[in-house]
Amino acid sequence: MTESSHKRWRRRAHNGHSESDFRAAFHAAQLPMAIVDPHGRVLTANRALGILLGADPQRLTARPIAELAGLGLDGRVRSAYHEALQGRADRMSCTRRLKHADGHTLWAEITVTPTAHGGEALLSIADISERRDLQERLRHLQMHDPVTRLPNRTLFFERLAGALADSATGRTGLCYLDLDGFKAVNDTLGHRVGDCLLDAVAQRLTQCAESRGGDDGGHLVARLGGDEFALLVESSTGTEQVTALAQSVLAALQRPFDLAGQRLAVSASIGVVERETAGTTPTELMQAADTTLYWAKADGKARWTLFDPERNAHRMTRQALSSTLRRAVERGEFVLEYQPIVGFCDDVLRGVEALVRWRHPQFGMLGPDRFIGLAEENGAIVPLGRWVLQESCRQARRWMLAHPGPPLYVSVNVAVRQVWDSDLVRDVAEILQETGLPAHLLQLELTESAVMGSAGRPLQALQALSEMGVHIAIDDFGTGYSNLAYLSRLPVRALKLDGMFVRGFRTARHQNPADETIVTALVQLAHKLGLTVTAECVEGPAQAERLRRIGCDTGQGWHYAKPMEADRIAELLAWSAQAAGSA
Repeated sequence: MTESSHKRWRRRAHNGHSESDFRAAFHAAQLPMAIVDPHGRVLTANRALGILLGADPQRLTARPIAELAGLGLDGRVRSAYHEALQGRADRMSCTRRLKHADGHTLWAEITVTPTAHGGEALLSIADISERRDLQERLRHLQMHDPVTRLPNRTLFFERLAGALADSATGRTGLCYLDLDGFKAVNDTLGHRVGDCLLDAVAQRLTQCAESRGGDDGGHLVARLGGDEFALLVESSTGTEQVTALAQSVLAALQRPFDLAGQRLAVSASIGVVERETAGTTPTELMQAADTTLYWAKADGKARWTLFDPERNAHRMTRQALSSTLRRAVERGEFVLEYQPIVGFCDDVLRGVEALVRWRHPQFGMLGPDRFIGLAEENGAIVPLGRWVLQESCRQARRWMLAHPGPPLYVSVNVAVRQVWDSDLVRDVAEILQETGLPAHLLQLELTESAVMGSAGRPLQALQALSEMGVHIAIDDFGTGYSNLAYLSRLPVRALKLDGMFVRGFRTARHQNPADETIVTALVQLAHKLGLTVTAECVEGPAQAERLRRIGCDTGQGWHYAKPMEADRIAELLAWSAQAAGSA
């Protein structure tokens, strides 16, 4: 009975309609109803209510309606029910699942409305099973993936939140996987075959989950989108259980798939996370799983990788460094150290290489290996590189003015992104003019892989810098492309031999004839091209002597000095001047 029907019935009863008229209408009504007393016992029930419950209406008399309709199960509903019976509320409505006498169940909307007759109340029950079934079917469609029929992302996160809130073991595990090379299947064979493959993968994942699910009937398998799937172990017994599940998934997916006349082989990368549920949120768990999946792909794909807190802490540190690089340049957190470059023939200081350090307020002094790669990735290398150039040239000018004798050149590393993302030629010209440093006292080092094969803008920049008088050097020579024919056409003045060639020169006992042959050939070739050669990583006198004998021009390394502050270089220059004067 609708709310308007209730009001109409109450109005008629209040206006004095005959009891017989009311009872006739009550028993003929298609809506299941009952009249209950202030204590909630049935005074009379109509035929429709008897049909709904599969009982004789007369047998329902004197029975508590709360027992019939399940109104005593919920404290909140029970309180509202008694408020309506006592006339302190206009009506009470709730939804309950009722049981028919033959055993089947139905969903019903139950309404209790007080009347004007002696504290009696009218109870009506509407069968909403069809509406409820439709809602459930719609919810199923909303919560499941149409291709694989697996739970989708929405349902997965709902179940994940429930697992974290109510795990029987206090732990939860997750396998988050991504198919390797799935895009190639879609691109070459079409989306229809791609969908068939996803459905076949879903079936194998479901089989793995069921076979490893134990007595609870399996773990939740969901498709999160694209070629990403998740297997949720809601009450994990430990890391071994989840990693064993991941291993079984890898094995299952390694078997070829026969689809639409195509035999396909796929693999998957899986991120595995297993942890206590206390203090863990769905977002945190998925972030950990996503990070671990990335590790699995970065480590070579076709594998599972377990979440590692230490590795994650390193990743978070990288992210923290990357996000603050640009502001660190503005705040002046970077400093320079200088490593001497010494002539092999006379042990005289010829130049220095500028090496940047980050004096981080949280992590302390960081070497370039901790942040240069990040700076190149996010573009911060452009302002950082310009600062290094400016500070190096300014310092070289100070040395030149303060100390008599041949001035030092300063060698500065330049990333290829500085050439592409900024006007390096203009920057260098402005810095040289601003600092007053002669162009020939500035050497720019670029890696071999960045210089070899240069064309267009990079090559034009190198040529313009060389015409300006700046020296160009190839750093780590011998480890990259080694395109010797192209080398003769580049505006290069110097080669810096990679340290791996020099390490073999440490002692006579561990000499490798091939090392000396290679270095000798490189030095002779460089000299014939008019280039000078600097050997890096010179750590002992035996190395220095052999490199001098081969013909290397200059060297740098701990044999001569570690990187040092600018004041220490000034002391070396002063000492050299005194030694020259006394001689």
